[in-house]
Amino acid sequence: MDRPMPSSPRLLTCLYTLACLIGLLGLGGLWYGLGRPVNLPDAANATHKLQCASYTPFDKDQSPYDQPMQLRPTRMDADLALLAERFQCIRTYSMSGLEAIPALARKHGLKVMLGAWVNAHPADTDREVALLIAAANANPDVVSAVIVGNETLLRKEVTGKRLAELIARVKRQVSVPVTYADVWEFWLQHPEIAPEVDFLTIHLLPYWEDEPRGIDDALAHVADIRRQFGERFAPKDILIGETGWPSEGRQRETALPSRVNEARFIRGFVAMAEHNGWRYNLIEAFDQPWKRANEGAVGGYWGLYDADRQDKGILEGPVSNLPDWPTWWLGCAALAALMLCMAGRPRTRTGAWAMPLLAMFGAACLGLWGELMRSHARFAPEWVWAGLLAGLNVLVLARALLHLAQPPGVRGRWSDWLQKRDGGLLLAGFAGAVSTLAMVFDPRYRSFPSAALALPALVFVLWPVLTRRREATLLAGIIGLGILPQLFIEGLNSGQAWRWAAVSALMTTALWRSLRLGRA
Repeated sequence: MDRPMPSSPRLLTCLYTLACLIGLLGLGGLWYGLGRPVNLPDAANATHKLQCASYTPFDKDQSPYDQPMQLRPTRMDADLALLAERFQCIRTYSMSGLEAIPALARKHGLKVMLGAWVNAHPADTDREVALLIAAANANPDVVSAVIVGNETLLRKEVTGKRLAELIARVKRQVSVPVTYADVWEFWLQHPEIAPEVDFLTIHLLPYWEDEPRGIDDALAHVADIRRQFGERFAPKDILIGETGWPSEGRQRETALPSRVNEARFIRGFVAMAEHNGWRYNLIEAFDQPWKRANEGAVGGYWGLYDADRQDKGILEGPVSNLPDWPTWWLGCAALAALMLCMAGRPRTRTGAWAMPLLAMFGAACLGLWGELMRSHARFAPEWVWAGLLAGLNVLVLARALLHLAQPPGVRGRWSDWLQKRDGGLLLAGFAGAVSTLAMVFDPRYRSFPSAALALPALVFVLWPVLTRRREATLLAGIIGLGILPQLFIEGLNSGQAWRWAAVSALMTTALWRSLRLGRA
């Protein structure tokens, strides 16, 4: 049983103050560890420009699905001016709305690899191809090559025969080299395409491989595929038309998105490519938030610059996964202080050291959840879900702190409710069960909600509460049975999967402890 409050208030105050300092330092260590700047060899500087980068002209509030699509000429002009400082060339993917690109590229001293978007609608494709031919012939000093289709075979929108016919049509009418771009495996699956192009454009994205490659193996994988293609398709040249690494998003087996890992990959790849004399194009110039709807959160964060056109530190200088980590530290500390003030004084020595540490842990979980949702939440329902889980965390933390605090002379209804009810155990269990089912049956584009449920799981393990037996049994069964399948799906080397497994195990334990309490 908990020891009673010591007679000396000074000892209680000392314990409380020491725990606050330890918690504050621990909180600072967490956020500094996430945001610590890392020094890497530079890939580009004022006197060394890189070859090429993928460019799409959308602002962060735009997407190609907007109808009508209204691109902003001033944005394209500013974008190309910025890219001209680091690159010799840009690659585009469609002709619609981008008719001004060659002239803007000429203005800023850039070359262009123009792309035509080929899809399952012949009329749309024919229009794109006609615009591509006209632009290439009108701008031979700027257009270095044309790309007839991007990952069209991957999407299964046309046959290999149809694509070969389109490439041949373009070759007959332009004087610049003609190519097609796709994931490297699809060049092997469609050998009829290689004879039609002047050079092969292959996509090498280790994160998206069927067997994802971690950052430590990614460059070796790229080098191996590039070597195989160079030998198999000689004497035709090979352009690595897309390669890169995401700075945000869920982990896939050992492939972990982060700014530091993006910088490690890009800088290492550029050094390797230039050493071997490879032609390359980096994906991509700017983060594209609209891609998150199709590819999960990770789709929006492949840029060398963010969606506001701010430098992410990928190409040169120190790079940080969380540049604004001091703000998160101070914000979490302020939240913890507010919760402690609202809870009141501790009533035991256990409360004196446990209250500050628990408040700091809860604030850290809320901060991590907020930082995750900042980049991962895509739609209004996901923001609502994130807000509900944040609110649940606040209620559970308040309940735990009130349990440890010195009760006032007259306890109000609000604190009575927090202490006497189950405090949100079934709500936390329901959120855990829903998340478990999602991570087992539809995980590809979902983020791990570990930060959102770690605090409720821990609190209810430490302080079990009475709750409805049938519901708690069902929720515990779903969460517990989902632990091994999700680890199998994600791979045993995924740190994010293991953290979610640990939280799931804690939540299962909390629910079972509530059942044992009811039987007692």
